[in-house]
Amino acid sequence: MGEILAPAMFLCLVLALFLGFPVAFTLAAVGGAFGIIGVTTGHFNPAFLVNMVFRIQGVFNNDNLLALPLLIFMGMLLERTGIAQDMFVALNRLFGRLSGGLAYTTIIVGAALSAITGFVSASVVAIGLMALPVMLHSKYDPRLATGVVAAAGTLAQVIPPSLVLIILAEQLDVSLLEIYRGALLPAALLIALYLLYIFFGTRCFPERAPPAPEDEAATRWQILVEVLRAAGAPLVIVSAVLAAIYFGVTTPTEGGAIGVCAILLVGLASRKLTGRNLRQALDVTGILCSGIIFLLLGASFFILVFRGVGGDLWIESLFAHLPAGQLGFIVFVNAAIFVLAFFMDFFEIAFIVLPLIAPLARQHGIDMVWFTVLLAVNLQTSFMHPPFGIALYNLRSVTPATIRTSQIYWGAVPFLALQILMVGLLIAFPQIVARPPAAPPTGPITIELPGPPADN
Repeated sequence: MGEILAPAMFLCLVLALFLGFPVAFTLAAVGGAFGIIGVTTGHFNPAFLVNMVFRIQGVFNNDNLLALPLLIFMGMLLERTGIAQDMFVALNRLFGRLSGGLAYTTIIVGAALSAITGFVSASVVAIGLMALPVMLHSKYDPRLATGVVAAAGTLAQVIPPSLVLIILAEQLDVSLLEIYRGALLPAALLIALYLLYIFFGTRCFPERAPPAPEDEAATRWQILVEVLRAAGAPLVIVSAVLAAIYFGVTTPTEGGAIGVCAILLVGLASRKLTGRNLRQALDVTGILCSGIIFLLLGASFFILVFRGVGGDLWIESLFAHLPAGQLGFIVFVNAAIFVLAFFMDFFEIAFIVLPLIAPLARQHGIDMVWFTVLLAVNLQTSFMHPPFGIALYNLRSVTPATIRTSQIYWGAVPFLALQILMVGLLIAFPQIVARPPAAPPTGPITIELPGPPADN
């Protein structure tokens, strides 16, 4: 019976999730039920559960997780004070005269908002409320308009300091600072791919994104001054925080604290920060952080019991016969995650699947920083998958009823293809993921992937 406990435990978890039970409590309940079965049948040592005490202690002592409330709070402040809205309006005046100008503006504002918010759902809703009505009013093709909004919102997945990257660093036990450094260039390349798609798409089909009418009352100089006044401070804050983290001047947590203070000062100086929106930002931050902590504790308990009943050996046996060594493992894992993303959201994959494959990745000698960034880009597709992508659900909630759901799905497909292309580029050219000076990249792969970085 012992050899069937692990697969039965995993199947029960998947079934419970499909039935719609809350993820955090489902993880704990399935882990508890199979722990009792394992103890009763003699296939699980209850002394193994003592490790849970250390896991809980590790969660609350984890420095990486300290950055979560700060980054979420910074993003909520930016949204609630209307600073992001002002930035969009100003940049719209700068780029709106171009064919596809609103789409360029949406991607740029989405990148800045994502870097500060770090949370995909919040970014998609905020960008959708700001940009979608303007694009539709300007006679944009609904498929292009909705696709641009969804793609801009999901940039929160890969642009540091991302909430998603923090969770991946915790689950895969990788240095958060190194992940932030490694993710910067892939994130920039993904933004460039989005902008290039808009550029060529609007050149070939200009009727899909007509330019906005020119404002003859304002000179070019006046528009530039307005852009600097509205967008300068948020962009400077984002750039300064990222630069400080990248060059090691501050830790991610300290960078988040600096960002929060800077946004508070900007809100006070612009008289947009009130007691009401400050309280709303704190409430949302508390709710999101509590949910993540419960998920982390439930996943820790589930993984502990799963390994106690031999789950790690079962997972290892599933990967034992893959061809082509590292490359076969990488391709299979990414293909499996891409398929799982049709049915499971990011948190379910991050808290359930990734901790099970991380030990196997280390056994294959894979660079875990590169692997984490690769998975982050791949998991970005989970937000864009028709018909279950959470970003598409979020977008549907702020899209006018006159826009069909099928149009939202078709609008997401080109950007989903660009995300898949980025996954392929990272596999083919691992040096895209920047490495710290002590562990430089080893160049493109043919069959073997780069080995793990040296221990610091």
